[in-house]
Amino acid sequence: MTEPTNQVPPAMPLPPPKEDSRRLEVWFLGIIAFAVILFLLVQAKFLLISLAIAIMLFSLTSDAISYIQRLRFGEAKASVWFASLLAVILIATVLISVSVLILSQANTVVFTVMQYADPAQKALATLFSWMGADVEQAVLNWLKGVQIGPWLAAMAGQAGNIASGAVLVTLFVGFLFLERLWFRPKLVSLMGDAESALRVERIISSIVHRVNRYLIVKTVVSLVTGALVYLVMSAFGLELAMAMGVLTFVLNFIPNIGSILATIAVGLVAYVQTGDAVSGIAVLTIVVAIQFVVGQVLDPLFLGRTLRLSSFGIIASLAFWAAVWGIPGMFLAVPIMVSIMIVCSHIPRLRPVAVLLSREGLPEVDIDQPHQTPVTDAA
Repeated sequence: MTEPTNQVPPAMPLPPPKEDSRRLEVWFLGIIAFAVILFLLVQAKFLLISLAIAIMLFSLTSDAISYIQRLRFGEAKASVWFASLLAVILIATVLISVSVLILSQANTVVFTVMQYADPAQKALATLFSWMGADVEQAVLNWLKGVQIGPWLAAMAGQAGNIASGAVLVTLFVGFLFLERLWFRPKLVSLMGDAESALRVERIISSIVHRVNRYLIVKTVVSLVTGALVYLVMSAFGLELAMAMGVLTFVLNFIPNIGSILATIAVGLVAYVQTGDAVSGIAVLTIVVAIQFVVGQVLDPLFLGRTLRLSSFGIIASLAFWAAVWGIPGMFLAVPIMVSIMIVCSHIPRLRPVAVLLSREGLPEVDIDQPHQTPVTDAA
């Protein structure tokens, strides 16, 4: 009779460490939160785009309001209510004027595109004639299969949204001017102490300073570029000179790819209207030279080290916001990216994000320098 052997029961699997489980839970919650935020960004994009534009306009006009408040008319002094009302009226006037200009030029472009649709298709197909008649006919058949109507309808719809967006932006700006009066007490109550509130104010001031400088420089440079394109097309006696100038002005706000799209559009319009490859190449060459001087000389000269953003980060930001908000998102991509980089640079756990978004890997900002004025002081 054999003696019973003492069998050791198999070891039970150890539960995962509590720290790993907690980290996995945080990752899952982060993914869910990102999905919810992305859903809200897409569903409420019209309101959020209008709010983002209103915040930028509000930050641009805060200094102007402070200047108006310092003005004296004899013994009288402009009140904050009068300065804010004047700023809202000015913003509404500018927005309505820009909306009317864009709508009129959009209608002109739609009418002209319908008029030049067939000649444009033949002219573009002629560019491939050197490859043979079969290739030219194939390109012409492909161009005729392109549906221009839905694209024009979408463009007209986007232009129509500008008018309603201008009204909503004006309302948002008005409420922001009212809210700025109680911003500092709210911030102190939220942060718990005056020192933390002051540091948050300086971070906001740094964001406002960088975004304002970018917007002002980009507006002036884009205006100069659009005016030069208008003069070039007028000198060649081409139609749509004003429309192409406005298109160049608008597209130059999209970093990197906006100027390329504007240049291609101007070259195609010049070639289609003239039907002469030499004239089209001449216009294209001049516009390329203008864009090169503006992009490589004027932009770096005036912007300097204001942005300090990674080129790849700008492209990634453009792709993300274009997918979320469409064309308006491409215009807002850089200001949003600047804000995210500055905020992340002052949160230890998010600092790697700021390093990736910065150009040299040095996302620090000069908020601790004494000459920086908090945004509420300017208010």
